[in-house]
Amino acid sequence: MNWIDLLRAIFGLAITLGLIGLAAYAVRRYAPDLMARLQTQGERRERRLKVIETLILDPSRRLVLVRVDQEERLILLGEGRELIEPRGPVENKPNDSNTAHQGIGHDRF
Repeated sequence: MNWIDLLRAIFGLAITLGLIGLAAYAVRRYAPDLMARLQTQGERRERRLKVIETLILDPSRRLVLVRVDQEERLILLGEGRELIEPRGPVENKPNDSNTAHQGIGHDRF
């Protein structure tokens, strides 16, 4: 094997790895839902952990409201530490807007 064949093999390997990296970057950049589906393809069960809301306080800190099973927790992230505040179990509230307006003296138009 001479030098030209060796250089051709190294160049071909570099091109192949570059194309694989470019394809991975493009999928992560332009199709994040595809990556999420590929990662959870084997798992079809319901997740126990859910991020309910986030609030950015300043560039280095944020509040995150997380639901774990039926319990919500408030987490303060930033400055190299975490503060976790339990909030207790979540009550299932009815979403029916008619029950909120039913009362004595309220007229519906």
